Amino acid sequence: MGSFFIHTPTFLFLLLIAMAAAAALVQGQGTRVGFYSSTCPQAESIVQKTVISHFQSNPAIAPGLLRMHFHDCFVRGCDASILINGSSTEKTTGPNRLLNGYDVIDDAKTRLEAACPGVVSCADILALATRDSVVLTKGLTWKVPTGRRDGRVSLASEVNNLPGPRDSIDVQKQKFADKGLNDQDLVTLVGGHTIGTSACQLFRYRLYNFSTTTANGADPSMDASFVTQLQALCPADGDASRRIALDTGSQNTFDTSFFTNLKNGRGVLESDQKLWTDASTKTFVQRFLGVRGLLGLNFNLEFGRSMVKMSNIGVKTGTDGEIRRVCTAIN
Repeated sequence: MGSFFIHTPTFLFLLLIAMAAAAALVQGQGTRVGFYSSTCPQAESIVQKTVISHFQSNPAIAPGLLRMHFHDCFVRGCDASILINGSSTEKTTGPNRLLNGYDVIDDAKTRLEAACPGVVSCADILALATRDSVVLTKGLTWKVPTGRRDGRVSLASEVNNLPGPRDSIDVQKQKFADKGLNDQDLVTLVGGHTIGTSACQLFRYRLYNFSTTTANGADPSMDASFVTQLQALCPADGDASRRIALDTGSQNTFDTSFFTNLKNGRGVLESDQKLWTDASTKTFVQRFLGVRGLLGLNFNLEFGRSMVKMSNIGVKTGTDGEIRRVCTAIN
């Protein structure tokens, strides 16, 4: 009994160190909540008001900004390299060229430069605007660590590493693991497809001549009535750029309906539907849906946690990078 009390201070000291290390992981290297509290205290408010203003006239900016942040972080880390204009930058590529929301970031930057010149990075604006977009679509808020600096390099060739709609579960897992994200983060972040749309060209191959085992020739993992619905919207010789909701029936609300659709064979992208058909990821989908017998997970809560992890991928802090004067060009 005596030795327990002798070692308790040591144990408590080690516990405090462990807790501090865990907190550092949440905050990230060099980023912290309230980074601009003294240098630009109105920074988060300015970004929020800008996002609200644009969202009221164009709700499509919400999923656009969410995808933009994701695509930015998966290439060179969260350094706003996706925002740079040029003939062969990340912004010019197929996955990024038509994203909604670039004007929101530019507008927020203009307002911030007027209030606090040279202080707030474009990378932080994008991270904050993404959180505000989720909240506007009825998702839960989360605290965004800030303090990122902007990158000076943007190459179209590096966008090839983004997760793609035809990726197998193993490929998806590896791409996320390469960024320090686990399988739960994968399912959680793909759940961001609860808002937004996809072009017919990214999934139409699933509807025609995909399989000889189904009467309609479609992907056998798809619900037959859903195939008929999508074939009407995306004819084989129709407009490949037509936009279709990724979360049928709930494309403008941040909720678990996306996972319900996967369970019912109504996932639009092949990579999304595989989250249900693969046993290793299906469990997480079931936990988000509250399936009896499994420990439940709160999707909105977990989404915020995974977003904090993702938004700290490869961040530039301290003297690394720069604070761009305009988000579309390096200084």
